[in-house]
Amino acid sequence: MTRERSGTTSTEARRRMVERQLRGRGIEDERVLAAMLEVPRELFLPEDVRREAYADGALPIGEGQTMSQPWIVAFMAQLLGLEGDEKVLEVGTGSGYGAAVLSRLCAHVVTVERHERLAAEARATLGELGYKNVEVRIGDGTEGMADRAPFDGISVTATAQDEPPQALLDQLAERAPLVIPIRRAGREHLMLIRGGEKEELIPVRFVPLVGPG
Repeated sequence: MTRERSGTTSTEARRRMVERQLRGRGIEDERVLAAMLEVPRELFLPEDVRREAYADGALPIGEGQTMSQPWIVAFMAQLLGLEGDEKVLEVGTGSGYGAAVLSRLCAHVVTVERHERLAAEARATLGELGYKNVEVRIGDGTEGMADRAPFDGISVTATAQDEPPQALLDQLAERAPLVIPIRRAGREHLMLIRGGEKEELIPVRFVPLVGPG
């Protein structure tokens, strides 16, 4: 792939991604599809993997972390059901790509990352690309961000063991959704939690959600 930084090739690749990987596989929220079409995924990746930016899979970003495949990013965003005026917490900033997508769907994104280097790089990329409604923090994602709560939605991009962290549940606005991968009995599934009700959705594979220590 050539001219990925600013040329038409990356735009065409995003369009193909949206039509084939997303719309063609059940992503129906037009606002989510528009956000995925807008955000330049390749610019959130290390130089050596940018040519794979629009492949249908996860990609390494350093520190043992990955950028999720496009479909998962879109599916999790769709599950939040955002309309534009919400404040959202993302746990697991990674490269900043997911936060950039969410920023096109809501009023403000608070994203927390435990790896200082990833957080610094994500903050720099988001700033350079003009995503002004994203606030990048360094910290323990299992504790959420109490000083910015309540949140109208929380998206977690790492797998919790057995149950979601109570702090995240406590920081949800009334009837707000929590989208989080949960591992139980050796099985890992994406779950949607809202108003105390839990819905097990699809099998997934994420890096573990790491708490204190």
